Amino acid sequence: MALISKQELSGGADGIGVKVAATSSAGTTIHTANNVTDAGLYDEIYLYATNTNTSAETLVVEFGGTTAVTNEIRHVVQPNETILVVPGLILQNALVVKAYSTTANKVTIHGFVNRITAS
Repeated sequence: MALISKQELSGGADGIGVKVAATSSAGTTIHTANNVTDAGLYDEIYLYATNTNTSAETLVVEFGGTTAVTNEIRHVVQPNETILVVPGLILQNALVVKAYSTTANKVTIHGFVNRITAS
């Protein structure tokens, strides 16, 4: 039987958001997945982006790698908007989620991880 525990993002502290400082790849580290490779043992990741800038920001989430466009999740986040950018996608094997945006320190990533482990 699997166990699920809610975890904070490893790129943050005390559950607060992670400011996206990077403006190009490789981005700011948001979360590093659990270092397991067993089938069914994953980090289920939920991320929300908030734009505090007065203009729209393009946010690129590098999901599990920075070497292929297929690993990118792109969103345009409007001013004073908070949107869901990663809706429970899974990772394992210590893969990393990073992000960059148009302007440094104008987008903050909030979220959590449901860590699925064996009992």
